[in-house]
Amino acid sequence: MIIGYRHTGLVVRDLERSIKFYIRLGFELRRRQFEEGSYIESVTGIDGLSLEWAKLKGADGALIELLQYHSHPDENNIENMPNRLGCSHVSFTVDSIEKTCDLIKEMGGVIINSPVESPDGGVKVVYCHDFDGVMIELVEER
Repeated sequence: MIIGYRHTGLVVRDLERSIKFYIRLGFELRRRQFEEGSYIESVTGIDGLSLEWAKLKGADGALIELLQYHSHPDENNIENMPNRLGCSHVSFTVDSIEKTCDLIKEMGGVIINSPVESPDGGVKVVYCHDFDGVMIELVEER
């Protein structure tokens, strides 16, 4: 039985650039580590693997894990392998959707839509990509 939510993992091309991106969005770097050998090969099922990851913590305690696969970068595989870039999307609550959109554009991200208000007026929502194409949903609560 699941007893808690641990983190969201995002595969990135350039760990350093991605760390800077998410820090500017308000996350704090908590830990960074290089891994290779039998443990990580067993976890992922990828032989000869070397990767580096960083865990970042949001203001609300949510964790994201950024992973850069050094030995096996994504080559647009059809099969969903552990080193596949991105996920469906990751969603963040923001204090100002407009300011956050400006910051994302400044750092090389792409805004997909103008802010849209929910039918009940409770939130404004924007979808965007970071520079790796990871889909991000921004939500500003009213």
